[in-house]
Amino acid sequence: MGLLQRAIEVEGIPTIGITLQEEVTKKVKPPRALYLRYPFGHPLGEAFAVKQQRTILLDVLKALETITAPGTILEPGYRWRRHRFE
Repeated sequence: MGLLQRAIEVEGIPTIGITLQEEVTKKVKPPRALYLRYPFGHPLGEAFAVKQQRTILLDVLKALETITAPGTILEPGYRWRRHRFE
């Protein structure tokens, strides 16, 4: 995904990815990424957890606007089934 992000960014379109594998993402060096410690297959959180999914999506969109340094990987600190979203 990070390689594709860079190609899109060359055309002037800002991108951000959600990653579940921080170490791989660091090696690929995408322009921007949000790292979540969630199980594979759940990049936006638990099924049917609308508040959780909305919060994560809003975090991603905010990060797209606020990250200025290339290669930045943000970690919001959410933990699978431990964080309460309200």
